[in-house]
Amino acid sequence: MLIAFHKPYGVLSQFTPDGSANRTLADFGFPRDTYPLGRLDANSEGLLLLSDEPFLNKRLLAPENSHARTYWAQVERIPTPEALATLENGITLGDLHTLPCRAWMLDPQPLIPPRDPPIRFRKNVPDCWIALALVEGKNHQVRKMTASIGHPTLRLIRVRIGEFDLGGLHAGKWRELTTGERARVFGGKALAR
Repeated sequence: MLIAFHKPYGVLSQFTPDGSANRTLADFGFPRDTYPLGRLDANSEGLLLLSDEPFLNKRLLAPENSHARTYWAQVERIPTPEALATLENGITLGDLHTLPCRAWMLDPQPLIPPRDPPIRFRKNVPDCWIALALVEGKNHQVRKMTASIGHPTLRLIRVRIGEFDLGGLHAGKWRELTTGERARVFGGKALAR
């Protein structure tokens, strides 16, 4: 089984508590023996896949399989085309040089319901939404990438994995994917169950 979950802010991508005030996946009534495929940190929101099929983790997450994951990042200030090109070409973050990706300004800007708690608001600093499509997912990678070009991320939502997007799935809700939706996650190839 493959499940799409709209992970809310303040939820860990795990079933066991870590000592923080964050909720866990155990609070959402998932079927027995499911586990998350990849992670979203507690401060990030959006599409998280869960499964009871162990082989899917490597199939989905290995960079050589090129499964794009698309994120919408609300960032401080308005990035220039040159700043977005810097992200696309790959940047060095400590010991990591990120793989090339796609980065663009969302136009029109999406209307996203406010988060609880709200993002940091600075009266004299504008913000905007950009999108990044990556085939790798290192720890806090999008946040580190946007910060490195001078545009810290205020809010981060994963909206798509492969060709499957979050659609109208509301925060805190989940559902099992159909055979056709599974194929969209894996680039048109439906995997045997």
